[in-house]
Amino acid sequence: MADQDLIIRDDKHAAQALPSNIEAEAAFLGAVLFDNRVLEELPVALQPQHFFESIHQKIFERILQLIDRNATASPVSLKPYFEGDEALADLGGTSYLMQLSGTGLGTLAARELSQQIYDLALLRELVVVGRDLVTGAMDTSEDISPEKQIENAEAQLYRVAEGSATNESAKSFGAASMESLRQIQKALNSGGKVSGKTTGFVSINSQTGGLHDSDLIIVAGRPGMGKSAIATNIAFNAAERLRTDREAGIDDSESIGAGVALFSLEMSADQLATRILAEQSGISSSALRMGKLSKEDFAQLAHASQRLSELPLYIDDTPALTIAGLRARARRLKRRHNIGLVIIDYLQLLQGTGRANDNRVNEISEISRGLKTLAKELEVPVIALSQLSRAVEQRDDKRPMLSDLRESGSIEQDADMVWFIYREDYYVASREPKRPVEGDDVAVHETHAQWMQEMERVYGLSELIVAKQRHGSTGKVRLRFEHKITKFSDLADEDYGSPEY
Repeated sequence: MADQDLIIRDDKHAAQALPSNIEAEAAFLGAVLFDNRVLEELPVALQPQHFFESIHQKIFERILQLIDRNATASPVSLKPYFEGDEALADLGGTSYLMQLSGTGLGTLAARELSQQIYDLALLRELVVVGRDLVTGAMDTSEDISPEKQIENAEAQLYRVAEGSATNESAKSFGAASMESLRQIQKALNSGGKVSGKTTGFVSINSQTGGLHDSDLIIVAGRPGMGKSAIATNIAFNAAERLRTDREAGIDDSESIGAGVALFSLEMSADQLATRILAEQSGISSSALRMGKLSKEDFAQLAHASQRLSELPLYIDDTPALTIAGLRARARRLKRRHNIGLVIIDYLQLLQGTGRANDNRVNEISEISRGLKTLAKELEVPVIALSQLSRAVEQRDDKRPMLSDLRESGSIEQDADMVWFIYREDYYVASREPKRPVEGDDVAVHETHAQWMQEMERVYGLSELIVAKQRHGSTGKVRLRFEHKITKFSDLADEDYGSPEY
């Protein structure tokens, strides 16, 4: 008897209709046709796919197209587009359009109706996610990984929460081109330099156009080149630009700054904070760690600390993160703080799901694919730092090449941009000859003098080599590097005009 009751309850549940309100959709469409200005004050970004009734989807899509062309959307202007529509014929033909706007009563509650339509669309998506989750959980075959199912379910729930999981998986070319035009307009408004998020460096922005949404940027170099330094510099610059734009009353969507999530797998949060404090206060990290500060230094440090405390910059120093764990934390930060840039320091310290751990190349491939997927899913640029192989050290010219990317060619394949950090003074410093002392012959003095001259020529100069860029040309960007405070900056005008440059 209990089993029979269960079957009956299951049948009733299966027969239950998906959440929808056709009358609310009709009333809202009527309000829009009665007064197009209704669309200017909606509490949600309503799209055609949020409507349950397919003919309502078509009507709303056509309304949006007319309004985008600065035309008036009314039953009369819509009529030519629906005269041969079979679905509308079942509802009475084009006279249905007149029925929608006949009373105009929906204008009294247009905001509430739009919110209800949107909420019901999200509930329908939750039903789909729940159904897929149950179906997947019932599959006990060996090929199914529970961890992967959890990650997929969390990704689907994130998309529902963001309102982007809709019935329409493909984007029309018109919608894509409109988004492209918005990016171009943003670049135009920024002076023709930045179409994405700013790096804070004029020279890098000029070469790359900034950091583009959905891009994976790999920043690679040998130890000591300054990978972490360039990452923290960019993190501060993007967060600082967003903060100043907010103070100026600029909307986040119009700003070229970004809230930043910095995942530091190598350094702790306090070590990273010390480094950023050193960069922004101009006091060396060693002086900060040992407390060798004057009163003036401390006042400068307090001022820098106050500025940094207001930044939309979030540091996660959880060690031994898996790629799945990182993606889950990034989604959470995107949902809570609307971050616009993710930075990982560094890629080789991430772990795979566990199935590919027996093969490091496969594991790195899984991680790089996961980072690219994260960039597309959150629609933000992702910067991942990467180590280089020791092959660089075996060559006379120490400048890195794409083939030097460590452990997997998939890093190069998945990346939209690959940057290499190269500092010649690092290698020149390592070749310092014997320091002359009193009594040494002339040759020793001359050799050291030549080295000093070469060191003076290259000291503080660095190169950011753009070795791969899907959206533009490759090339080199020259930067200045301040060793004591590990800070990169654009070269001054006199540096650009020097013979060394």
